[in-house]
Amino acid sequence: MAFAAFILFLVLLRLGELLLARRNERWLLRHGAVEYGREHYPYIVSLHVLFFLSLIVEYLFDPAESFSVPLLVLYLLVLAFKAWAVFSLGKYWNTKIYRVPGSQLVRKGPYRFMKHPNYVAVAAEIALIPLIFHLYVTAVVFTLLNAAMLSVRIREENRALAAQ
Repeated sequence: MAFAAFILFLVLLRLGELLLARRNERWLLRHGAVEYGREHYPYIVSLHVLFFLSLIVEYLFDPAESFSVPLLVLYLLVLAFKAWAVFSLGKYWNTKIYRVPGSQLVRKGPYRFMKHPNYVAVAAEIALIPLIFHLYVTAVVFTLLNAAMLSVRIREENRALAAQ
Protein backbone atom coordinates (compact mmCIF):
# COMPACT_ATOMS: atom_id res chain seq x y z
CA MET A 1 0.00 0.00 0.00
CA ALA A 2 2.80 2.44 0.85
CA PHE A 3 4.52 1.72 -2.47
CA ALA A 4 1.35 2.34 -4.50
CA ALA A 5 0.68 5.59 -2.63
CA PHE A 6 4.26 6.71 -3.18
CA ILE A 7 4.10 5.93 -6.93
CA LEU A 8 0.82 7.85 -7.18
CA PHE A 9 2.47 10.79 -5.39
CA LEU A 10 5.42 10.67 -7.82
CA VAL A 11 3.17 10.49 -10.88
CA LEU A 12 1.08 13.44 -9.69
CA LEU A 13 4.25 15.39 -8.92
CA ARG A 14 5.65 14.73 -12.41
CA LEU A 15 2.34 15.68 -14.03
CA GLY A 16 2.41 18.94 -12.08
CA GLU A 17 5.97 19.58 -13.27
CA LEU A 18 4.91 18.94 -16.88
CA LEU A 19 1.97 21.34 -16.56
CA LEU A 20 4.26 24.00 -15.11
CA ALA A 21 6.79 23.38 -17.88
CA ARG A 22 4.10 23.71 -20.55
CA ARG A 23 2.85 26.99 -19.06
CA ASN A 24 6.40 28.32 -18.83
CA GLU A 25 7.14 27.13 -22.37
CA ARG A 26 4.31 29.26 -23.75
CA TRP A 27 5.68 32.29 -21.88
CA LEU A 28 9.24 31.60 -23.05
CA LEU A 29 8.20 31.27 -26.68
CA ARG A 30 6.18 34.50 -26.49
CA HIS A 31 9.39 36.18 -25.32
CA GLY A 32 11.49 34.87 -28.21
CA ALA A 33 13.09 31.86 -26.54
CA VAL A 34 15.27 29.57 -28.62
CA GLU A 35 15.22 25.84 -27.87
CA TYR A 36 18.45 23.87 -27.50
CA GLY A 37 18.98 20.12 -27.24
CA ARG A 38 15.76 19.20 -28.98
CA GLU A 39 17.32 16.01 -30.39
CA HIS A 40 18.06 14.44 -26.98
CA TYR A 41 14.79 15.43 -25.26
CA PRO A 42 12.85 12.30 -26.37
CA TYR A 43 15.57 10.18 -24.75
CA ILE A 44 15.11 12.03 -21.46
CA VAL A 45 11.35 11.45 -21.58
CA SER A 46 11.94 7.77 -22.37
CA LEU A 47 14.44 7.45 -19.52
CA HIS A 48 11.96 8.84 -17.01
CA VAL A 49 9.06 6.71 -18.25
CA LEU A 50 11.24 3.59 -18.14
CA PHE A 51 12.38 4.59 -14.65
CA PHE A 52 8.78 4.49 -13.41
CA LEU A 53 8.12 1.20 -15.17
CA SER A 54 11.29 -0.29 -13.71
CA LEU A 55 10.27 0.78 -10.21
CA ILE A 56 6.93 -0.98 -10.59
CA VAL A 57 8.27 -4.12 -12.26
CA GLU A 58 11.12 -4.59 -9.79
CA TYR A 59 8.74 -4.07 -6.88
CA LEU A 60 6.27 -6.61 -8.31
CA PHE A 61 9.04 -9.20 -8.59
CA ASP A 62 10.43 -8.51 -5.13
CA PRO A 63 8.03 -6.46 -2.99
CA ALA A 64 9.72 -4.90 -0.01
CA GLU A 65 8.05 -5.58 3.32
CA SER A 66 9.21 -2.21 4.57
CA PHE A 67 10.56 1.08 3.35
CA SER A 68 13.39 3.24 4.58
CA VAL A 69 12.10 6.18 6.61
CA PRO A 70 15.53 7.93 6.70
CA LEU A 71 15.79 7.71 2.88
CA LEU A 72 12.22 8.95 2.53
CA VAL A 73 13.06 11.96 4.70
CA LEU A 74 16.21 12.55 2.64
CA TYR A 75 14.13 12.35 -0.55
CA LEU A 76 11.70 14.94 0.83
CA LEU A 77 14.65 17.23 1.58
CA VAL A 78 15.89 16.75 -2.00
CA LEU A 79 12.38 17.54 -3.21
CA ALA A 80 12.42 20.78 -1.20
CA PHE A 81 15.80 21.65 -2.71
CA LYS A 82 14.44 20.96 -6.19
CA ALA A 83 11.42 23.16 -5.51
CA TRP A 84 13.78 25.93 -4.40
CA ALA A 85 15.66 25.60 -7.71
CA VAL A 86 12.45 25.54 -9.77
CA PHE A 87 10.92 28.54 -8.01
CA SER A 88 14.20 30.45 -8.23
CA LEU A 89 14.10 30.12 -12.02
CA GLY A 90 10.46 31.15 -12.13
CA LYS A 91 9.13 31.35 -15.69
CA TYR A 92 12.54 30.29 -17.02
CA TRP A 93 12.26 26.77 -15.56
CA ASN A 94 11.40 24.06 -18.05
CA THR A 95 11.98 20.40 -18.77
CA LYS A 96 13.33 21.51 -22.14
CA ILE A 97 16.27 23.85 -22.65
CA TYR A 98 15.22 27.36 -23.65
CA ARG A 99 17.18 30.57 -23.75
CA VAL A 100 15.59 33.99 -24.18
CA PRO A 101 18.12 36.09 -26.12
CA GLY A 102 19.43 38.98 -24.06
CA SER A 103 18.11 37.63 -20.77
CA GLN A 104 20.34 37.59 -17.73
CA LEU A 105 21.22 34.33 -16.03
CA VAL A 106 19.36 33.65 -12.81
CA ARG A 107 21.70 34.14 -9.86
CA LYS A 108 19.33 33.66 -6.93
CA GLY A 109 18.37 30.73 -4.77
CA PRO A 110 20.66 27.75 -5.20
CA TYR A 111 21.92 29.26 -8.48
CA ARG A 112 24.05 31.60 -6.35
CA PHE A 113 26.06 28.56 -5.27
CA MET A 114 26.05 26.18 -8.25
CA LYS A 115 25.34 26.16 -11.95
CA HIS A 116 22.87 23.25 -12.23
CA PRO A 117 21.11 22.63 -8.89
CA ASN A 118 18.01 21.18 -10.57
CA TYR A 119 20.14 18.41 -12.10
CA VAL A 120 21.75 17.70 -8.74
CA ALA A 121 18.24 17.21 -7.34
CA VAL A 122 17.13 15.02 -10.26
CA ALA A 123 20.23 12.84 -9.92
CA ALA A 124 19.54 12.43 -6.20
CA GLU A 125 15.87 11.62 -6.89
CA ILE A 126 16.76 8.91 -9.41
CA ALA A 127 19.08 7.29 -6.87
CA LEU A 128 16.93 7.74 -3.76
CA ILE A 129 13.44 6.86 -4.98
CA PRO A 130 14.18 3.19 -5.65
CA LEU A 131 16.37 2.86 -2.57
CA ILE A 132 13.46 3.90 -0.35
CA PHE A 133 11.82 0.59 -1.28
CA HIS A 134 15.04 -1.47 -1.57
CA LEU A 135 14.88 -1.59 -5.38
CA TYR A 136 18.61 -1.86 -5.94
CA VAL A 137 18.63 -2.85 -9.62
CA THR A 138 16.56 0.17 -10.61
CA ALA A 139 18.69 2.42 -8.41
CA VAL A 140 21.97 1.33 -10.00
CA VAL A 141 20.83 1.03 -13.62
CA PHE A 142 18.95 4.32 -13.75
CA THR A 143 21.53 6.26 -11.76
CA LEU A 144 24.08 5.26 -14.41
CA LEU A 145 21.74 5.93 -17.34
CA ASN A 146 20.76 9.28 -15.84
CA ALA A 147 24.42 10.23 -15.35
CA ALA A 148 25.08 9.51 -19.03
CA MET A 149 22.02 11.52 -20.07
CA LEU A 150 22.93 14.43 -17.79
CA SER A 151 26.40 14.61 -19.33
CA VAL A 152 24.73 15.29 -22.70
CA ARG A 153 22.10 17.55 -21.17
CA ILE A 154 24.49 19.72 -19.16
CA ARG A 155 26.83 20.14 -22.12
CA GLU A 156 23.86 21.33 -24.23
CA GLU A 157 22.57 23.59 -21.48
CA ASN A 158 25.99 25.17 -21.02
CA ARG A 159 26.00 25.89 -24.76
CA ALA A 160 22.59 27.57 -24.41
CA LEU A 161 23.71 29.59 -21.38
CA ALA A 162 26.75 30.85 -23.28
CA ALA A 163 24.62 32.01 -26.24
CA GLN A 164 23.57 35.60 -26.48
